[in-house]
Amino acid sequence: MALVTAVLLAIFVLPSPWGAVAIVGGTLVEAGEAWFWIRWSRRRRAHVGVEALIGETAKVVVACTPLGQVRIRGELWRARCDAGARQGETVRVSAVQDLTLVVDRT
Repeated sequence: MALVTAVLLAIFVLPSPWGAVAIVGGTLVEAGEAWFWIRWSRRRRAHVGVEALIGETAKVVVACTPLGQVRIRGELWRARCDAGARQGETVRVSAVQDLTLVVDRT
């Protein structure tokens, strides 16, 4: 947007040598802004997929003895808890195996 504004100012408002200065300045602002946003967007990795659930807490919906179901982020998942977990308990996801969450009691 800064470059477009600079070009319009150079064409319609500014005298001859200042138009070129405005265009160079607008180009530098645009390049700096692009560099900033690219750098900012690459700071964090995207958290997608079932692997992103590892370390999250879930609530047991169907008792895990050892297989059951848990609710995490509003979704129901199959879960396996070797220690067993009763309905209503809070568990932590430790691994994922074939779309079954391996959970541990907290």
